[in-house]
Amino acid sequence: MLVTLAQLEPRPRDVAANVVRVRSLLEASEGAELLVLPELFLSGYELADVEAVSVELDGPEIDTLRETARAAGTALVVGAAERVAGGTANSALCFDRDGALAGVYRKTHLFGAERDAYVPGDELVTATVDGHVLGLMICFDVEFPEVARTLALRGAELLVTISANPVEFRRDHAVFVPARALESGRPHVYVNRVG
Repeated sequence: MLVTLAQLEPRPRDVAANVVRVRSLLEASEGAELLVLPELFLSGYELADVEAVSVELDGPEIDTLRETARAAGTALVVGAAERVAGGTANSALCFDRDGALAGVYRKTHLFGAERDAYVPGDELVTATVDGHVLGLMICFDVEFPEVARTLALRGAELLVTISANPVEFRRDHAVFVPARALESGRPHVYVNRVG
C-alpha cells in the first residue's frame, strides 16, 4: 500500500479552509492509495470551545471529503473534532477509496487538558480500506502497548497513528512508534502536525 503522510499545520479554528486543503491534497495524490493527515486537522488542535469547530458525520464537510476521496480514488485518514452524544470527540475519520466512511475512531486515551474538552471514546477501531485492515490510533494511544496489540489481534495489517504531539514529547513518540510496530509485528505509519 502506497501511503502519503501529510505532516502539515492546519489553520486554527478554520474548518472550511482545512477541508479545502485536504481536498487539494486528495486531488494531487496521484498514485497514493492512502493519504494520512494529523490529529484534529480539520479544526486545528483546539481545547477551548471545541463544539464551535466540531463537525457532524452527516455534515457538508464530511460529504466533501467523501466525494473527493471517491473522485481521487484515494483513501483518507484525517483528524476531526466530531459532534457526538454528550459533547465532542477527538476522532480519526477513515474514508475508503470509494468515498465511504470505513471507520471512525474516537480517541480513548485523552491527554492532559483534552480530558476537559473532549468526550473519550469507548472502543478501539479497525477499518478496512481496499482490502487492507487498518488499526487506528490517535497520539497518546501510541504510548500504551495494549492498544496496538488489541488492534493487531483484531486483524489490523497496518497501524495508523495520527498525532499532534508537542515537541517536548518527541522523544517519547520516537521510542513508542517503532516499539508498537515491533511488538505487534505490523508496519506502523505515524503522522504528526507541525507548527
